[in-house]
Amino acid sequence: QVQLVESGGGLVQAGGSLRLSCAASGGAFSRLRMGWFRQAPGKEREFVAAISWDGDSTYYADSVKGRFAISRDSAKNTVYLQMNSLKPEDTAVYYCATGFRGWSTASSWGQGTQVTVSS
Repeated sequence: QVQLVESGGGLVQAGGSLRLSCAASGGAFSRLRMGWFRQAPGKEREFVAAISWDGDSTYYADSVKGRFAISRDSAKNTVYLQMNSLKPEDTAVYYCATGFRGWSTASSWGQGTQVTVSS
């Protein structure tokens, strides 16, 4: 089973940028679809972005399209989420994920990293 460890969260002002990283171990990372979800206080976990096993295809939630970019480095077993033009409504715990069914449903998660965007 793949273990996922996120990093890179923090506090940023609206309009700023952050890059999240997710280090994977214990599985065939290079063959896995990977992605990111987030959960804001009082809300359900929601899909953010996903990337195919080879990095050729990506998929985004409408709320982040054009502002966030997902990428992967198979040599480092790491997936990234570059977040630009951040808004207060992007505040959430961000989770790395795998075990996808389709593009927006996953079954394995990391422990999460907090992202807080101040206005």
